[in-house]
Amino acid sequence: MEKRIINPWTWQNERNYAQAVEVKNVQSSLYVSGQTAIDDNGKSSDADMRTQIIKTFENLEKVILQADFELKNMVRLTVYTTDHPAFFENFDLWQTWITKHGIQQAATVIEVKTLFETLKVEMEATVVK
Repeated sequence: MEKRIINPWTWQNERNYAQAVEVKNVQSSLYVSGQTAIDDNGKSSDADMRTQIIKTFENLEKVILQADFELKNMVRLTVYTTDHPAFFENFDLWQTWITKHGIQQAATVIEVKTLFETLKVEMEATVVK
């Protein structure tokens, strides 16, 4: 698999995402459903945004690794949140997680009116190998 990052500017580098990602010679693609702060028993979290972001990243990571893909090969990450300001108040979690795993992905953050039950954030991803 070949991965090429397209960034006509440099400002997005501070936010740890790419304007576009081109992939060639892909062996396989994984389309990950929206992951949230739901525990192993299917119970939705009613915790604060920071706690839910942490659990959402844990669940996203678990699905990707169980599928035998590498986090660094994520090419797309879409975030849905019910509270855009609260999500960005905790943006350090995003920065740390993305950097830790060497991910360079196209990304979008969208504020929505509601998510399932008490959830505040949901993330879906595309990963290749």
